[in-house]
Amino acid sequence: MGKSSGIFKRVGSSTLLFCPYRRFCLVDKEELLRLVETLRRDKDIDREIVFQGIEAALMSAARKHFDHREDITITIDRTTGELIALEGKRVIDPSELGRISAQTAKQVMIQKIREAERNAIYEEYVKRKGDIVTGTIQRFEGPTIVVNLGKVEALLPKSEQIVDELYHPGDRVRGMLLDVKKVSQRVRLVLSRSHPDFVRKLFELEVPEISEGVIQVRAIAREAGYRTKIAVESLDTHVDCVGACVGVRGSRIKNIVDELVGEKIDIIRWDDAPEALIPNTLKPAEIVGIMLSAETHQATVVVPNDQLSLAIGKRGQNVRLASKLTSWDIDILTEEELSQKDISTEEDSSSQQPVSEGDRPTGEELPQQETSPKEDPSLQQPVSKDDREELATSTQDNDEAGENKVA
Repeated sequence: MGKSSGIFKRVGSSTLLFCPYRRFCLVDKEELLRLVETLRRDKDIDREIVFQGIEAALMSAARKHFDHREDITITIDRTTGELIALEGKRVIDPSELGRISAQTAKQVMIQKIREAERNAIYEEYVKRKGDIVTGTIQRFEGPTIVVNLGKVEALLPKSEQIVDELYHPGDRVRGMLLDVKKVSQRVRLVLSRSHPDFVRKLFELEVPEISEGVIQVRAIAREAGYRTKIAVESLDTHVDCVGACVGVRGSRIKNIVDELVGEKIDIIRWDDAPEALIPNTLKPAEIVGIMLSAETHQATVVVPNDQLSLAIGKRGQNVRLASKLTSWDIDILTEEELSQKDISTEEDSSSQQPVSEGDRPTGEELPQQETSPKEDPSLQQPVSKDDREELATSTQDNDEAGENKVA
């Protein structure tokens, strides 16, 4: 058959066609169909997209060879694989195309296949956004880890890694698919191991009751690498939500803790009432009392003196996570601090502030003095005859006593 400088050249029933893996391929109709099927299977590219890519590549080369004429059409029969090239109504002989046209077809074909492959990868992984994926650590690019997921590579940035966790090339690693974006000719995948939803997904994998919807995860607060608080609620009264998450002898929670490199996890029973939920989130500290302010969304929690450090936690971690989980500002006081606060409040309320001359009330604002019954005739009761006589006798006696005293 010899050398060919065209994109395709008919040799009997065969067609010389550009192949992305070799410079030229001698294929017949059935071979062309098998090539399309191979690209669909290996690259997960739709057959129609492959056919359109081949047609676009050949058409671009033909138009360039024939001085950019627009009446050139090239079609491939999807069933038989037969290729038909027309210039208007005239059938184009493939031998009319030169070597430059073949290079043009090659470039267009590679571009179409890469674009189709990128779209296929994007459509596959954008549906899995938020799910857990498993890969192998390929290499390091500064602090960022490149993870091989098979068909594509993903990035695990420093900000999405667990604090103080060690990674080595070749290690298998799991992460939550945080973001999927098209960047230039590539698909950029970002993984996360520090996101709170990574813990949520791990519980869904380890606890069947959560994946089945019997138990719901109501809230999560996390400081990756240190501690996580997760609030759960059971929709079935016969299922203990906390016990189901812990598992028999802690088997379920142990697998999650191992995946998180020893991170502490507090499983909390959810309650819609904040006066019950907030004490649950501060466990194992004992709570004596709680006062809520719905207007400011602030909760004051009272604990025994020896429980203060336990309620606050190391560097305030326990109360900080409890506040995130409940969405309440939590202030912790000891019983002694509460007593002193109450005494101070009483003293402030009982003390009187001095009144300046400008603040003194005017005559119209002065309070009216009380009037005695003698001064106010309206308050005097009617006196009977006997009472008048007794009153007169008493007055007389008093006058006589006064005269004797003067004498």
